Amino acid sequence: MSIVAPVDRRHVEQIVREIVFRQLGSAAGYQPNVVVSVSARHVHLTDEHVETLFGAGHTLTIMKDLYQDGYYAAEETVMVVGPRRRMLASVRILGPTRSESQVELAFTDGISLGIDLPVRPSGKVDSTPGCVLVGPKGVVELKQGVIRAERHVHMGPADADFYGVKDKDRMALRIHSRCKTTFEDLLVRVGEGIKLEVHLDTDEGNACDVDRATSVELLK
Repeated sequence: MSIVAPVDRRHVEQIVREIVFRQLGSAAGYQPNVVVSVSARHVHLTDEHVETLFGAGHTLTIMKDLYQDGYYAAEETVMVVGPRRRMLASVRILGPTRSESQVELAFTDGISLGIDLPVRPSGKVDSTPGCVLVGPKGVVELKQGVIRAERHVHMGPADADFYGVKDKDRMALRIHSRCKTTFEDLLVRVGEGIKLEVHLDTDEGNACDVDRATSVELLK
């Protein structure tokens, strides 16, 4: 007597949804395009801290636009100083400015600085370590805000519908390369006007040789 395994209704719905979107969505001009970006160490600053570090009235200067509309890498950099005066020179600032300053590093950066980095979603900095930022015109001592940003995927509502996920859900990312890897528990971040983009840090990107990947897949 054979035993039939119970049907996973959510899995069946996901398969049906993807088939429908591939057949109908592409006909309407919609086609998800998964972009994987390696996010190197960087700093987000408040307007106040920009002026403290670079001088009164200073505003960030755009060096190049990032993949997401309205976001950019600035010309300005700062020195990040950790315990026992260990430091990282010339860490890039990303704009636009934020309501709270934050430093995002990879684990190897944390080892260099002597900071035990907590893994957090960007913006969740309560009870995290601090550091000192040094600019050409001044110094800022952050009491908190140094993290390893949790791996995540940005997407718009159409992409969320395609994959059958919602904001704060979790997905997996499969990288096909010489170092084939699957990253689990990507945090899903859904927003209007957002392009489909996965963010990994430099440790993760190097581990899977993402620059030479032949294909990538997002999996629910």
